[in-house]
Amino acid sequence: MARVAFLGLGVMGAPMAGHLARAGHDVTVYNRTAAKAEAWVKANGGQAAATPFAAAEGAEFVMACVGNDDDLRAICTGAEGAFSAMNAGTVFVDHTTVSAQVTRELYAKAKERGVGFVDAPVSGGQAGAENGALSIMCGGDEDDYGRAEPVMAAYARISKRMGETGAGQITKMMNQICIAGVLQGLAEALHFGEKSGMDGRAVVEVISQGAAGSWQMANRHGTMLDGEFNHGFAVDWMRKDLGICLSAADEVGASLPLTALIDQFYKDVQSMGGGRWDTSALIERLRRFGGA
Repeated sequence: MARVAFLGLGVMGAPMAGHLARAGHDVTVYNRTAAKAEAWVKANGGQAAATPFAAAEGAEFVMACVGNDDDLRAICTGAEGAFSAMNAGTVFVDHTTVSAQVTRELYAKAKERGVGFVDAPVSGGQAGAENGALSIMCGGDEDDYGRAEPVMAAYARISKRMGETGAGQITKMMNQICIAGVLQGLAEALHFGEKSGMDGRAVVEVISQGAAGSWQMANRHGTMLDGEFNHGFAVDWMRKDLGICLSAADEVGASLPLTALIDQFYKDVQSMGGGRWDTSALIERLRRFGGA
């Protein structure tokens, strides 16, 4: 068992940190809103810290799951950042979905202090975090990953090192590209079925058993048909992720025409007031605007 700090107690981070505590690790948590950290300690034990520095002090592993590039820099660097408190030989594991650029930047800063850095974005959503069944895609030095993997196992269904620093984030970008395309296709199929007078649930019962089947179809078709979107992974966060994908594609000369189009469809959903709706809300855009 290890001394672990966990920075960021959102819908993903809080249950992930909880799994670490239940696995027997000595967990100290930090959250920008201190009340969340205090509530987590009340429910899970461990300790709360007032700053990332205080949380990371004495920790063997520091895990983070925050919002974006700027949030990650803020908790890592500066006088109150985690890096300033971490000893040589410790490992920082970043579960945030961020750009590969900030990952490489922070990897270099960590290495200057003799600290390991593993980029380890996750997939599986809130349910995956709560059930300890996340898919974790990692980049970084092999030795650092090898030390962190047994700790991440507390909330992982699968964890795999994909390559050097940034490879985890590139893998997550590929994941988000796939999800966006699948959801748009599912939205169009269900919308077409509605317009054609078909029973969407009956159709999905059949086609989900064939080549069209997917996690999104199995887990989202019902709420899509019912127009329920107050759950799951928010459109605002998907747009952040797709923006990272499109920027990275420009850097390497890759063409992502469908991803760019779906990103604009999500912009439409935001304009409808659906920024916090689940990403499956693409069907609602079709209902309101059709193919416009």
